[in-house]
Amino acid sequence: MSVRKSDCAYLERANEVAKKARESGNTPFGAILVDEDGNVLMEQGNAEGDSGDATAHAEMTLASRASRAYSKEQLWRCTLYTTCEPCPMCTGAIYWANIGRIVYGVSEKRLLELTGSDEKNPTFSMGADAVVRAGQKKIEVIGPVKELELEITAVHEGYWNNRN
Repeated sequence: MSVRKSDCAYLERANEVAKKARESGNTPFGAILVDEDGNVLMEQGNAEGDSGDATAHAEMTLASRASRAYSKEQLWRCTLYTTCEPCPMCTGAIYWANIGRIVYGVSEKRLLELTGSDEKNPTFSMGADAVVRAGQKKIEVIGPVKELELEITAVHEGYWNNRN
């Protein structure tokens, strides 16, 4: 279980999605779904501000959309790339959608350092790997990807606890 060369490029693309989410007034998170041949099937930023739905995290919304669009067999061969480690809710959605691989850029612990006590992101102290280990599927979880930490955290600068 290691980071592939292409993983960094896909995480950079997920970070572009996070930038767009922030620009549209949502929290700065982004996720993309990539098939086994390297095709980007879907992109999703956080959309809670758009929908008024506090559960509209990028990963959860993407997993839900993907489960309606693709077979479980196809999703098992896909990778969900996300800027930050998926919360337990999102990891559960990825699990139920049957997406076989997760790659994240920034750890939940690092995210908590960024968000502090901001009520928009009451971060858990439970990583995605713990949620996956509690299940019956052998989903591969890779992260954090240290090479992209500065690039990903830059999207969060000035957002948490400092919003106007």
